[in-house]
Amino acid sequence: MRTSIATVSLSGALTEKLTAAARAGFDGVEIFENDLLASPLTPEEVRARCADLGLSIDLYQPMRDIEAVPSEEFARNLRRAEHKFRLMERLGADTVLVCSSVSPLAEDDDALAAFQLRRLAELAEGFGIRVAYEALAWGRHVSTYDHAWRIVEAADHPALGTCLDSFHILARGSDPKGIEDIPGEKIFFLQLADAPLMAMDVLQWSRHYRCFPGQGGFDVAGLVGHVMRAGYEGPLSLEVFNDVFRQAEAGPTAVDALRSLLVLQESVGLTEPPAPVVPTGIAFAELVTPDVEPLSEILEALGFARTARHRSKPVDLWQQGEARLLLNTGPAARRDGTQLAAVGLESPDPAGAARRAEALLAPVLPRRRAPEDAPLDAVAAPDGTELFFCATDRPELPSWTGDFEPTAHKSPVAHTPLVAHESPVGGGIHRIDHLALTQPWHQFDEAALFHHSVLGLGAQESVDVADPYGLLRSRAVTNADGSVRIALGVGAAPSADEGGRAQHIALATGDIVTAARRFRDAGGRLLPIPANYYDDLAAKYELGDGELEAYRELGILYDRDADGAFRHCYTETIGRVFFELVQRDAGYRGYGAQNAPVRLAAQHVRRPVR
Repeated sequence: MRTSIATVSLSGALTEKLTAAARAGFDGVEIFENDLLASPLTPEEVRARCADLGLSIDLYQPMRDIEAVPSEEFARNLRRAEHKFRLMERLGADTVLVCSSVSPLAEDDDALAAFQLRRLAELAEGFGIRVAYEALAWGRHVSTYDHAWRIVEAADHPALGTCLDSFHILARGSDPKGIEDIPGEKIFFLQLADAPLMAMDVLQWSRHYRCFPGQGGFDVAGLVGHVMRAGYEGPLSLEVFNDVFRQAEAGPTAVDALRSLLVLQESVGLTEPPAPVVPTGIAFAELVTPDVEPLSEILEALGFARTARHRSKPVDLWQQGEARLLLNTGPAARRDGTQLAAVGLESPDPAGAARRAEALLAPVLPRRRAPEDAPLDAVAAPDGTELFFCATDRPELPSWTGDFEPTAHKSPVAHTPLVAHESPVGGGIHRIDHLALTQPWHQFDEAALFHHSVLGLGAQESVDVADPYGLLRSRAVTNADGSVRIALGVGAAPSADEGGRAQHIALATGDIVTAARRFRDAGGRLLPIPANYYDDLAAKYELGDGELEAYRELGILYDRDADGAFRHCYTETIGRVFFELVQRDAGYRGYGAQNAPVRLAAQHVRRPVR
C-alpha cells in the first residue's frame, strides 16, 4: 500500500521534513498547518517541492471546531473554511481533516452536526476537496469513531467521509471491529500511531507520547486488519506527536517510521518481505581500542587467551570456552577510546538474515576484505553498532574464524593450551551471557523496533531504574532459548569528562565466587559494592553458610525470583566498556535489575580507565 507521514511527526523546518520523508521512501505526506504557516515557501512552492521529491500531498490538517455550533459561529466557520480550501487548491491537496469540536460553543446535537458538516462538504466539493471527519478522543460531544461515522452517514454527502485514527480509537478502548461496518469508500483517510500503555489524561498522552506502530502497547495491526476488511484503499499514514521525535534528527526518524509501516504491512498480510532469521547465538563481540594493554590485562585475569590474529587486519581473537572477543587496534580505534563496536550474531542463514535487514531499511555496511576472507554481511543498528551475520565452524558455510591464524598461547587460568572448543575449568567462563548496549537518548524506541523486526528477537517489558543522573530505562530483546540476550538502555548522560555511558559484556560462569577470586588474584580489579547493600541483602534472603561473606568480599550482587537466582559482579571500566561476571540459574530470565541502582552509583564514584 502507499505510505504517508504527517509533517508533525518529524523535526525541523518544512523543507527538512519533506526531504527526510522522501529519502526514507514515503509516497506522500500530510501537511500540518503549523508547518506551512511557519514556512517561507508559498503554497505553490511547497507543491513544487513535493513534486520534485516524488511526494503526493495526501491530507491538509487540521480544521478545528467546525460543527454543531450556533448559526452565527457556523457562518464564520464557513468563511474560514473557504479560505482554507483556496489555499489547498494552491497547495494541491484534495482532502482536509476536520476534527470533532472541542469548542465550548458546540452543542450536543447530532442532527445539527450532520447538517453543518453537509454544508461544509457542499462548499468543499466546489473546490474539488473531500472532508474527512475524525473523532478526537477528547472531543466535546463526539469522541468515538462510531459516533463520528453515524454523523457522516446522516449527513449523506459524497464529499464527506470519515478519518480513522488508531490512537483516538485504541486510547479510548473502543472496539475496532465495528470499522468493518463502514463502507470502505467512506473511509477517506487512515492515520496510525502506537503508544505505551499509560494511565494519564488522554490529551497529554496523545500530544507527547505517541510512537510508531510496534513501539507501544496498542494492537495497531488488528485495527488495520479491520480497516482493510472494510475495503479501505487509501494510504497508511503516520501521525505521531512525540517530544523525543520532534527533537531528533529528521532523517533517521523518517527511516524508523517507514520501517514500522513495512513491519505493520507484513503483520497484516499486505506484503511478504524476506522472513526474519532469528540468531542462535553470539559468535563474538568486537572491541576497538587505541591501547590494547589495559584490555589485555583484564582479559588475561578473566581467563581469556589470545588464540589467533586476523591474517590481514590488526585484530586479535581472545577466547575462553565459547566466549569470543575481538580486539581491534586499527585506525577506527583511535578516535573515541575503547568501546564495543560490533557484534557477530550466529545465524542459521546469514544471507537470508542480511536480505531481511536490507528489506527493512537497515543500512548495509561496506566491508574491506581480502579475496580469501569469509564473506560476512554486516548492517548498522540504530546506535551505529555493526551487526555481522555469522557462521562459526559449520562445514556447509564459510566460517569467519577461517580469517584468523592461530597463535601460540597459554591459558593464564588453566596453564594449559586452550583450543577453540575446550570447556574452561572450575570457575571459568563458558560464553557471552548478554550484551548491554547504551542507546542515544532519542533512539531507544527505534532500537527496540529494529532488534525485534530486523533480527526477530522478542522484546521484554521496559524497566526503569534509578541512577545518580535520574532514571535509566532498559528493555531487553532475546531469542527463545536465551542464547542471544541484548539489553538496550537509555538515560540521562553523565558529564562529557566521564566519557558518556558505558556499555558492557556479561560473561557466563558456573561458579562466580571462584571466577571472581581468580580474577582478583590475577590482578583484576572488581567494582567495590557498599557494605549497606549486604546489610540489606541479609535482611531479604536467607543465604547459605559463608555465602553472604563471600559476596561482600568480592562485590557480588544477588537477585532471586520464582524461577531461580542470579549472581553478578563487575570489573572496572576501560574507556566505555566494562565486563560483568554472571552466574544464572536456568530458570532465571532477568538481569538483576533491582541491583542496577547500586551498581550505577558505585561506578559513578570510580573514574573509568582511559
